[in-house]
Amino acid sequence: MATKETPQLRSISACLAVFLGLLNIFNTGNCDEQVPLIMWTSEGVSVPSQSPPTAGHIVGQQQLASYLEKALSVGPRNVVLFLQDKMSIEDFTMYGGAFGNKQDSVFPNLEGALRSSSSPLVLPAVSWPASNAVIGQLQDQLDTSPLYMDPETLSQLRLNASSPALLVFRLPYGFGADLMSAKDILSGNDEMIGQVLSTMKTQSVPYTAIYTALQPSREAASLSMEAGVGGGRSLLQARGGWRERERERERQRKIKEKEGIYGPVEFKEGDDTCIMLWATGLSVSILRSGRWEEHDLTPSTFGEGVSPKLGGSTCDKSKARLVLNYEKVLGHSSFKLIFAMSQRHYKVSARRWFTLDAVELEYDGTKATFNGSRHVYAPAEYSYRCGSVTNFRWPVLIPRTSKDPANQWRVSFADFQIQGFNVTGSDFSYASDCAGFFSPGIWMGLITSLLMLLVLTYGLHMIMQLHTMDRFDDPKGPAISVPLTE
Repeated sequence: MATKETPQLRSISACLAVFLGLLNIFNTGNCDEQVPLIMWTSEGVSVPSQSPPTAGHIVGQQQLASYLEKALSVGPRNVVLFLQDKMSIEDFTMYGGAFGNKQDSVFPNLEGALRSSSSPLVLPAVSWPASNAVIGQLQDQLDTSPLYMDPETLSQLRLNASSPALLVFRLPYGFGADLMSAKDILSGNDEMIGQVLSTMKTQSVPYTAIYTALQPSREAASLSMEAGVGGGRSLLQARGGWRERERERERQRKIKEKEGIYGPVEFKEGDDTCIMLWATGLSVSILRSGRWEEHDLTPSTFGEGVSPKLGGSTCDKSKARLVLNYEKVLGHSSFKLIFAMSQRHYKVSARRWFTLDAVELEYDGTKATFNGSRHVYAPAEYSYRCGSVTNFRWPVLIPRTSKDPANQWRVSFADFQIQGFNVTGSDFSYASDCAGFFSPGIWMGLITSLLMLLVLTYGLHMIMQLHTMDRFDDPKGPAISVPLTE
């Protein structure tokens, strides 16, 4: 019955609740490895509907690829992917207004989009390794690189129905001691979905939308036959233990956030660290077909359990070279981000300084080089830090020549800090910040104050030039005659 109602979607929240609830009953043993996936097309686009899997069936990676291939072969090839950090079927049954409290649903925009679509597809149980690979599958089928965006930047992008695009919107998910926290975040995610779909509607470009997650948000309670026969006490204990585990995980996550998100990248020569790099954001963009395609390198460089490949890195007393090796960046099978540094003694300042001579991008045998020595430098005993290091907005990195491939690239490093010499232990040395003493705001204040001071000085000078009259006219006496010679 649920499978018949799903394509019609007359009441999508109830439909999702029934369909996902049946799956939860038939497959309680493995629901901690599944995430839902919802796919639909924009209003006015008619494509053949696809039959959802039977209740209890888990969609694997190959079957998911088949669903996506059928949808994109006849449907719009502009894909909007809403990728949530975590999601499980319980999120729809708990917060989708499935038990008569329709007004409490946190998915009004999602429900409206599914109602307006002629062929929505609901996959309640997708193995989370398959959902993790959905970006790669879409990238292969569309033959384009993903663009990680937010609603504000989407309004500045101009899409073309004849040119495929993969727009990825990351959605957060939080679960703490208060059950309302997850509900509030899901409601905020739904508002973001509505904002994105509204922007897409204004551009009048047909699209295919997908809503899924990277991993499940909840673990299934371990229900054995003994627990079912023995009564409800053990079941409640199991669920209570699950909630306690979630609270502990949330507490540990907050502690880690307060202590710091991640440590720096370290290159060691033997047992000693000789190069350190840290940033809150590393991203590169390339100009293709008149638009910039961006790729975020941060998740592959920093984070808990992330070990970037540093093959090719070297360091000595005068030269240091940090090489970050990546794969499949903006369609390039091999990609390297290289920081070349050097240090030498300067007679004028009577001390040693290190400079970031170049930032290089090597991809498939091509090299793009940015010069950085004019702006990125610090005493050899210090590290260098800057809030923003880019080549396009207040540029710090400059392409080596006018014909260098670097002119087709954009690099952006946020909260950037690097040290290539005199590293002690695993901590940065004192940081030489790129911000000068006189910021633009300080200069504007000084200039304005100077102008006001000049006006005040001129006014005082004019007042001091005034003289009191030494002769006065008496109306009862003869008129005063003032000779012109005086």
